[in-house]
Amino acid sequence: MTPPWGKITAKTWQGLVGGAITESGVRNMKEYGYARVSTKEQNEHRQLIALAEFGICSEHIFMDKQSGKDFNRANYQELTRTVLQKGDALVVKSIDRLGRDYREILDEWKYLTRDVEADIVVLDMPLLDTRRTNDLTGKLIADIVLQILSYVAQSERENTLQRQAEGIRAAKARGVAFGRPRREVPPAFFPVYQQWKAKELDRAEAERRLGISKMKFYRLVWQVERAEGS
Repeated sequence: MTPPWGKITAKTWQGLVGGAITESGVRNMKEYGYARVSTKEQNEHRQLIALAEFGICSEHIFMDKQSGKDFNRANYQELTRTVLQKGDALVVKSIDRLGRDYREILDEWKYLTRDVEADIVVLDMPLLDTRRTNDLTGKLIADIVLQILSYVAQSERENTLQRQAEGIRAAKARGVAFGRPRREVPPAFFPVYQQWKAKELDRAEAERRLGISKMKFYRLVWQVERAEGS
């Protein structure tokens, strides 16, 4: 099933481009657009506007809200493994919308252009338009540009992950806690805990006095003893 953000509705499309997209003047070869953002909070409108200005109708747009670390994305897989046919063109705004893994981008490019025999158009980089690079020199230039941009896309992702990791380490060094906030041990627990440790009370009696379950009792014991370094 295609997620709600998988294909772009005509109403949304008209709002983005300021009018209806008609079917007149459609090329014989079918052109499909692909857009991707990493999270649901990110805005995909710039990509959709660029695809609209290129002339792609809303029904031919596929979009994922998912990381570009690999190509395991539902709508991308539907587009490239089911919909896209020989002679069609896949249009993206920039190479990093395809993905951010250097090797996987190169492998996917090879699969689409050689196995499927489809064209790829990268709007932000006119040299990466396989419709115009049929001669040997054009293919050589395109291959060089593709490798450079794929490397940059992966480097940006690695730098982002590194900055995140450094930020987390710095925050932890400042005493910032991550994860679920730890619940404080209720004051009433301590005297009962001391009696239980001294074997003056058994576990069942300690739980009865505190009005807690066995699981919660042992969780509080673990929390106290961890804090004490026992």
